[in-house]
Amino acid sequence: MTAKYATTCGVCSKPISPGDEIAKAGSRYGHVACAANPPAKAPRAEMPSVEGALEVWTDGACSGNPGPGGWAWATRDGRQASGGEARTTNQRMEIKAALEAVRALEGPLVVVSDSTYVVNCFRDGWWKGWIARGWQTSARKPVVSRDLWEPLVDLVNERGDVSFRWVKGHSGDEMNDLVDRLAVEQSKAVATA
Repeated sequence: MTAKYATTCGVCSKPISPGDEIAKAGSRYGHVACAANPPAKAPRAEMPSVEGALEVWTDGACSGNPGPGGWAWATRDGRQASGGEARTTNQRMEIKAALEAVRALEGPLVVVSDSTYVVNCFRDGWWKGWIARGWQTSARKPVVSRDLWEPLVDLVNERGDVSFRWVKGHSGDEMNDLVDRLAVEQSKAVATA
């Protein structure tokens, strides 16, 4: 197909003139060559961590959303903790798990979570925008779970030795599976209490 109007390529961002051959490139249009060979998406960079930092796996679970929920953290050396709340959300439990781990463990730390919400907040610096906007999102809405986010952000910044890493949930990572089981047990315990 040919372009009817002057525009820019949805892949390379270079100009497209009326009459140029174009093709669909994802949800946009671009030069035929660009649409046929889009650049590979670069993998997201991991947060830098202190050498020798202790790894702690965290997870949250919720039966219903909201509903009874649980959180847990654990390290390979056997340290662990968990807890639950009668009426909460899965995201709140994910944040609570990270907060409790950072509160409990001293020294350099890598928080390993299957929550992109938790990991991306720190890896991508979402918290900086939230603070700059008075704890509002980019859509100018109040940050949900500020009561958990604010102490976590403050503690991570005060310490300066905490980083975050994402792990795919339910993918055979034994430590992720462990904290998932602990968090689910807590959600069941508070549901029957």
